Amino acid sequence: MQCNVSCLLSENYSESYRRIVKTIRLVAPFFGDFYLRPSPQNNEVIELEWVEQGQDIPFKAHLLSDGTLRFICLVTVFLQPTSLQPETILVDEPELGLHPYAITVLASLMRSAAREKQVIVSTQSVELLNEFRAEDVIVVDRDHGKSLLRRLNEDDLHEWLEDYSLGELWKKNILGGRPSR
Repeated sequence: MQCNVSCLLSENYSESYRRIVKTIRLVAPFFGDFYLRPSPQNNEVIELEWVEQGQDIPFKAHLLSDGTLRFICLVTVFLQPTSLQPETILVDEPELGLHPYAITVLASLMRSAAREKQVIVSTQSVELLNEFRAEDVIVVDRDHGKSLLRRLNEDDLHEWLEDYSLGELWKKNILGGRPSR
């Protein structure tokens, strides 16, 4: 029988699996656990189902909000054992559909994963940007059809950062990376 990520983790990496479920509950406290069973249409596949805290009736994944589904996927990527993670984790706009608190939790997971792996995230989110230090951020500008990448320097922004967050500086177009023709 084929096994999906949550099945593999629950059977072979129970500590990581428990940490994933616990982290999901930080943002979705109603979440009880994944419900792992073969699909009625194809017993070679395990569908993503879940149960609510204190309940035993399984729900299909489509009954979760887009943001909750996205959060579950991202938590699984960042909290699976490092031996199962790719060397580079690349995520585009992970904050979409997430509650501000979920963005804070997600940023913490990203920072933790970045200790062992290369994590590259593209975002236009003020909320997500506020979760990082200037030296964690690379701004991309376009110039004559070319992409120019520039790491922010906290020393260069020191005076600004006394009064504003990185997100506020982003909104004020102080950091660069704004759309251009």
